[in-house]
Amino acid sequence: TALAMADIADEFLADLDELDELEEAEQQNVEEKGRNEEPSRSAAESSLAASSTPATTAAQVEDLTAELARVAKLSQGEELGRHLERVKEIQAARREDMQVDDADEPRALAENDREYDLLVECNRLMVEIDDEIIALHKFIRDLYHKKFPELESLVPSSMDYIRVVNRVGKAEDVTEVDLSGVLPMATIMVVSVTASTTTGVPLPDGVMDLVLEAASSALHLDEAKKTMVAFVGDRMSTIAPNLSEMVGAEVAAKLMGIAGGLRPLAEMPACNVMLLGKKGRTKDGLSTRGSLHHVGFIHQCSLIQECPPSLQQKACRLVASKATLLARVDAFKEDPSGTTGHKMHEECRKKIEKWQEPPPGRKHKALPVPDDKKSKKRGGRRYRKMKEKFAVTELRKQANRVKFGEDAEEETLYGEGLGMIGKDGTGKLRVAQAQDAKKSVKLAKKYKYLSAAPKSVSGLSSSLAFTPIQGLELENPNAKKESESGTASKYFSSESVFQSKRPRTGL
Repeated sequence: TALAMADIADEFLADLDELDELEEAEQQNVEEKGRNEEPSRSAAESSLAASSTPATTAAQVEDLTAELARVAKLSQGEELGRHLERVKEIQAARREDMQVDDADEPRALAENDREYDLLVECNRLMVEIDDEIIALHKFIRDLYHKKFPELESLVPSSMDYIRVVNRVGKAEDVTEVDLSGVLPMATIMVVSVTASTTTGVPLPDGVMDLVLEAASSALHLDEAKKTMVAFVGDRMSTIAPNLSEMVGAEVAAKLMGIAGGLRPLAEMPACNVMLLGKKGRTKDGLSTRGSLHHVGFIHQCSLIQECPPSLQQKACRLVASKATLLARVDAFKEDPSGTTGHKMHEECRKKIEKWQEPPPGRKHKALPVPDDKKSKKRGGRRYRKMKEKFAVTELRKQANRVKFGEDAEEETLYGEGLGMIGKDGTGKLRVAQAQDAKKSVKLAKKYKYLSAAPKSVSGLSSSLAFTPIQGLELENPNAKKESESGTASKYFSSESVFQSKRPRTGL
C-alpha cells in the first residue's frame, strides 16, 4: 500500500511539472506575438518609451542627442552662418551704394556676378531649411506627445507647434503660460481647457532639454529663412522681373534655386518646371485623396492658391507654361521692366476666372416675324387627301352664290342663307356631287371586272309575251340579245348597208 501511494504521488508531481512547462510555453508564445504585432516606431519614440521609466539612463539620452544631431545638420553646421554673414554684408553694401548714388533702382545683375551666385545659393538653402524644419517638427512631436498628446490636433501648423512648445518650456501647468502672440485667442482658450484635462505625463529633464534645443534650432532656421527670402525677393525684381510678376518673388527664387539658375530654368520644358520641388508620397497612413501629386513649387503661386481644388491641376499647367516662357524672356534680357510678366499674369487671371463662371443660361428664342406670303406646301398623296377632305362642296358653293338680277331671299337654314340651293326648279336641296374626270377613269379601270360580269335580271321580267297574232306565247328573253349580238345583227339587220372591202378609186 505504501508503494502504491508513493507511485501515485510521483505521478501527481510529474503532472504538475508538465502543466508548468505548458504555461511557460504559452507565455513565451504570447510575448513573441506581441513583439511581432507591435507597430514600427521611430528612434525617438523607442528611446522615450525606455526613458519613461523611473530610472532614465544616460545612454538613452545620448541616443536621442545623436538622433537630434543627425536631423539638425544645417542648424548646427557652419555653412548657414557663413552664408547669412555674406548676405548681411551685401545688404549693407547695397544700402551704402544707394545712399551715395541716390538711386532708386538697384543695378542689374549678370549671371557671372558674385551676388547672383549668392542668390542661387540662397534658393538652395531655403529648400533645405524647409526640409529640416519638417524633420525637427517630427522629432519634437514624437517626444512631446507623451506630455501633451492633444496639442498636435489643436495646432496643426509645424512652426506654431514648435513655438508653443518653446514658450511652454518646462512649465508643468500649461494654463499659466502666456501664449498671446503665438496663437489666436480662440485657439489659446481651447489649448488651455484641453491642457487642464490632458492625460499626458511629465517628461524627464534630459528629454525635455533635447526638445527645447530642437525647438530653438527650428526657430533659428525660420529666422534665417525670413532673412534670405527678403534678400532674394529684393533682388529678384532685377534678375527675373517677368517671372517674379507671374509667380511671385519667393516662388521664382525657389524655382531658380532647384533648377540651378535662370538659364537652366529657361532651358527646361513646361512639364518639368511644373514638377520642380515635387515631394514624394508620405507613408503616414493618411488619405491622399485631396492632395495633388504632380505639382511642385509652382503650386504655391497665389493664382493657383485662389483657385478651387477642382481647377488647381489645370491652373498649374497653365501657370507652368507661362512661367517657362517668361524665364526665357528674363534669361535673354528682353523686357527688364516686367511688362510682359504683368500682362501674362492678367491673362492667366482672366482665364481662370472664366473657368469658374457658370454656364450660360438657355435663351428664349423669339418667334419669327410673320410674313404675308403664303408658305409653299409640299405635294404628294397625303397632301392631296388632305385637300379633298377639306375641299368646298358643291352645296356650299351654291349656298355662297346669288342669282344675277334677282334680289336675295330672306330664306335661311340654321341661320345661314340658302343662296342658289333649290333655284333650278326641282325644289330639292340635295345637290349631286360632281365627279372628277381623272377619278372616274381610275375607278373604271379599278372596277372593270364589274362591268364584264352578267347583269342581274329584274324580278318583273317574264318568259310570257303577248303578241297580236297568237296572243300568249312562251319565249326566251335572252334569245333576242343573242341574235342582236351575233353576225345577224351585223350583216342582216335593217340598219346595215352594203360595204365593200375593195378600196374606192376616183372617177
